Amino acid sequence: MPKIHSSLKVLLVSDLEMSMMFYKDVMGCEVTEWWAIRDGFSGLGIKLIQADTTGEVRPNRISTENNSPVPDIYCYVENWYVLDELYKELKSKGAKVVIEPWIDQGGRPWKEFAIVDPDNYCIAFGGTNSQAG
Repeated sequence: MPKIHSSLKVLLVSDLEMSMMFYKDVMGCEVTEWWAIRDGFSGLGIKLIQADTTGEVRPNRISTENNSPVPDIYCYVENWYVLDELYKELKSKGAKVVIEPWIDQGGRPWKEFAIVDPDNYCIAFGGTNSQAG
């Protein structure tokens, strides 16, 4: 079966310039008129498109189960050390954290946190504790 090399998440945004600055300055992405990527095309890849109206910008809803945002983008990282370093980096650059780091002890322990971009698209990060440190 043919393999897919990479993919991009497409986001309609209310202010393209503001979103481009966020993904460059806060997220550490390479930003062009075509994409915002971090860690190459096998890492985080986003296509930012200016919405015609603010009504077209529709992040996922807030979960009624735990009153937290449902991620629009989910990024997996290698281990908790990388996750903690990423959390520190994004927070130091002014990212708005909407889910503080927490550990799900069910099964193989999983740790995650989430931030939002200027349009409240939720970007979550998580991983297991394999090969930490």
